Amino acid sequence: MRTHDRLWRVVFLALPLGVFGILVVGPLLSSFYYSFTDWNGFSSDYDFVGLSNFTRIRDDHLFSHAALNTALWIVAAIALPTLLGLGLALLLDSKVPGSRVFKSIFYLPICLSAVIVGQIWIWIYQPDWGLLNLFLSHATRTPHDFAWLAKPNTALWSVIVAWSWQQTGLSMVIYLAGLTAIPEDLQEVCHIEGASRWQRIRLVILPLLTPSTVVAVALSVINSLKGFDILYIMTGGGPFNSSDTLAMHMYNESFKKYHMGYGSAISVVLFLIAVSVIGLYFRQLRKVDRIYG
Repeated sequence: MRTHDRLWRVVFLALPLGVFGILVVGPLLSSFYYSFTDWNGFSSDYDFVGLSNFTRIRDDHLFSHAALNTALWIVAAIALPTLLGLGLALLLDSKVPGSRVFKSIFYLPICLSAVIVGQIWIWIYQPDWGLLNLFLSHATRTPHDFAWLAKPNTALWSVIVAWSWQQTGLSMVIYLAGLTAIPEDLQEVCHIEGASRWQRIRLVILPLLTPSTVVAVALSVINSLKGFDILYIMTGGGPFNSSDTLAMHMYNESFKKYHMGYGSAISVVLFLIAVSVIGLYFRQLRKVDRIYG
């Protein structure tokens, strides 16, 4: 009977593992292989160049700039949706009128694809008739035609705002689920003892929401590392590479400049960075599990 069960497990796992191997493991190994070559992406003739692609990374100022933008992107894409989601969850959990409707409205953006979100925010940031400039014009009584996505100082932050708008709803739902697990008796005791709303949040609610924070941050880390499509739609890494991230730099080198070998080397570095970040995070996650598990 056990042999029969094992056979069926192998049969059912064979197809998904095969697809995973073809679509994920295969391209990953190919990237490692081509990172040691000067392949241009379409020619069958290429040479092995050893570690020269990785040496070039060390001297590439565009790579350094993209790495700095990537670090900024990850930190902001984790902090902003998490904090905004926590604030919305605390607000909607306080029984405000129409809270169910607001929950649906705030969660709706996460149901949209990044391409649609990017296009929506391109319209919002339009210099002439965009919603943001129209709002600023009415608020300040002076015309505003600022090109948010065309200025090096604001392009990356404009995309980060759009990304946070989409991701906040996910963090909000996670925190709302965590708030339902906090006993109401505990909050009533705090109220009887004279604790203010802020004291209850700081001393009772936030510590008990630590497992929810772990989940929200984990999903934010994973989603931020995949944040290529919205950048591609909104800025394409511009203007003047001001919103370049490592993923965007890899794409430009591989598919626009046809330096596939060098682009593969960048992808290897990005892969190692992602594995390191996720590994460090899950190491801390195990510590939290031992405390709250």
